Amino acid sequence: MRILVAEDDRPVANFLRKGLEAEHYAVDLAADGEQAQSLAEQYDYDLVVLDVGLPLADGFVVMRRIRALKRDLPVLMLTARSRVEDRIEGLDQGADDYMQKPFSFAELSARVRALLRRASRRTDDLILRVLDLEMILAARTVRRAGQRIELTSKEFALLEFLMRNAGRPVTRAMIIEHVWDISFDTTTNVVDVYVNYVRKKVDAGFTPKLIRTIRGVGYQLGATQGDEELLPSAAAK
Repeated sequence: MRILVAEDDRPVANFLRKGLEAEHYAVDLAADGEQAQSLAEQYDYDLVVLDVGLPLADGFVVMRRIRALKRDLPVLMLTARSRVEDRIEGLDQGADDYMQKPFSFAELSARVRALLRRASRRTDDLILRVLDLEMILAARTVRRAGQRIELTSKEFALLEFLMRNAGRPVTRAMIIEHVWDISFDTTTNVVDVYVNYVRKKVDAGFTPKLIRTIRGVGYQLGATQGDEELLPSAAAK
């Protein structure tokens, strides 16, 4: 999953990025309101952590602009302001949650998970399944034919993206956009390396092989659009 952190205080931004990446999220940083709005428009984020006191355009302005374009994108607002009126304004502008600085990262992390679970329930995808491959997002576990598969954070994010797009070819650029952050060096072969890591864990010893190389395009998990038995199913609990 990919999170945008809009925070102009560099130490706080880096603290949030380090903590969220340790919990297996891909994280992009925006240092002002205009950059935050631009990134939110360009990329498909799962959640935005939005500081109120941003330069160029404050968090309330950015919140309104995000809501005009992406009604269901979860947003957690942060502020150093202590007035109840400010918290009310943030929620009224469309924020899903609101935290006052200073904050506990453990609490922020729990709120992020709660917002993502809520969003997952809206889209009915807490559990992703393709044939006998199952991913439980909240527990961050993967099993194939009942056998647990251990994945690193990047491998999990890569497999999640492939499963969400099962039956459709995805390019290396699409994978980079959703699994790595915007500062990622697109000239490396790390996508191919990680696909091979995941393929060895997901396909080795199992039939059929689920991860396919589409020559000249990229990769595909599952079958083609016409093969319904291999397309993904989702269930919410």
